[in-house]
Amino acid sequence: MKYNKQTTILWRFLFMSCGLFYSGVILAQENRNLPDKVHHAEPLYNDLVRDLGARKGEKEFNLGADIKRTSLKDDFGYLMEYEFAPIDRLGLEVETDFTYAKSRIANVPSTNQLERLRLSSQYSFYVSKKKAATLAVGYTQIFNFVNGGTAFNPFFIAAKNWHRHWHSLIYTGPEIAYQYATSKTALNWQVNTSFHYTVPNTDHFVGVEINQEISSEGIHTVLHPQIKLGLSKKLAAGVAIGLPIGGAENRLSSFLRIIYQL
Repeated sequence: MKYNKQTTILWRFLFMSCGLFYSGVILAQENRNLPDKVHHAEPLYNDLVRDLGARKGEKEFNLGADIKRTSLKDDFGYLMEYEFAPIDRLGLEVETDFTYAKSRIANVPSTNQLERLRLSSQYSFYVSKKKAATLAVGYTQIFNFVNGGTAFNPFFIAAKNWHRHWHSLIYTGPEIAYQYATSKTALNWQVNTSFHYTVPNTDHFVGVEINQEISSEGIHTVLHPQIKLGLSKKLAAGVAIGLPIGGAENRLSSFLRIIYQL
């Protein structure tokens, strides 16, 4: 069979058209298979294991620093987090917490140590774009190296968006702490509520967290007004100020978080 120039051009055109059509079908299929996800503003201080409604393959790395000054010492806390979603809706996280304490008392040495290891999971069992709401449950296992104990922390999360740019979220659950040396168990209840406003067409937000711990000693509350700036599609930075309400140590604290989407 003879092929002239016009026939060759026609065949090339057909192959290119088929290739573009096939690519479009594959892309449409991939997009159609993506599960629904509602964007919720994630609090900076008590952050989530992974985005609510996480999609398979999502990954994130966080660095954090916390500075708190008391009458006895200056506490500097550092954390590193790696979180990822092995399947849709499920997030996993590994977090290490380090502390450096500089004493204000003469002849008392400073300390620098690995304080805690946290292993967490979180599953979004309800995601509704129509209602702009997500519900999730999770669990954190905490290993306390300083006090020689462990803690069990199941939790529940409910998040709701209002008028697109207003976000509310509640994170609550018990923390059951067990000490190896004394075989004693203590129960605290955490209630963390947050309200945020996201700036339209950006990854910026301003808001506040209300972090409460309820124990046999009473209710300890800390307000964390905060701001987050999206520096690029993958990088963001946030700052929060800790304002304790009541308690023997009524000291300010500050917290910085660097967020990098892998």
